[in-house]
Amino acid sequence: MSFNVDLLRSHLESEQEHLAHELEQLKASVRPADERREGSPFGKREEEATETAELETRLGLEKRIRDQLAAVEHALSKFEKGTYGLCDICGQPIDPARLEALPQASLCLNCKASQAKDAKGK
Repeated sequence: MSFNVDLLRSHLESEQEHLAHELEQLKASVRPADERREGSPFGKREEEATETAELETRLGLEKRIRDQLAAVEHALSKFEKGTYGLCDICGQPIDPARLEALPQASLCLNCKASQAKDAKGK
């Protein structure tokens, strides 16, 4: 491969640390039920709706971070197995420009496009 694999691995390791820290901060920012707002001027229903919206937003963000972290960890495991840079589906090399742009990429462009097309059709 004509790109710096060590640099990509280092980038993935620092991204792993960053995402794990971000996830910890998100979990630490959750207010316990007994510390939630007391007495909203808009009434209990509006307060509950606000809390529900905040929870949905936080859970969505948490899922996105977990998914990103899983992709990074998968890429790092591929380094250990000696398969980094190879497509998970077809086994062909992933374009180095794609890996430089997205080091955690696990699919070549053809397989990624096919996967997206299949998902769109469902």
